[in-house]
Amino acid sequence: MSKKALIERQRKREFLVHKYSIKRQKMHHIIKKETSLPKKFQWQQKWQKLPRDSSTVRLHNRCRLSGRPKGVFRDFQLSRHFLREMALLGFLPGVHKASW
Repeated sequence: MSKKALIERQRKREFLVHKYSIKRQKMHHIIKKETSLPKKFQWQQKWQKLPRDSSTVRLHNRCRLSGRPKGVFRDFQLSRHFLREMALLGFLPGVHKASW
């Protein structure tokens, strides 16, 4: 199990990304369309004043049950340990153990 502080930090980042996503998209679009260099720099400075954690790049996939940061399957948002456990118990529809 991960430290609770790391999990809470991730939740805070998810909240900030959601809160500022529209504002970031609009500013990014304006910066891309701007032709004048001084105005482009002004918009970039405004963009840099937004919270650092509101960037989607700073998000990290974590297991929803344990908070484990590594070995997480995107489709289920579960770590490999819990994915295997739940698949064997039959909690994940359409998932079964491979055999060949």
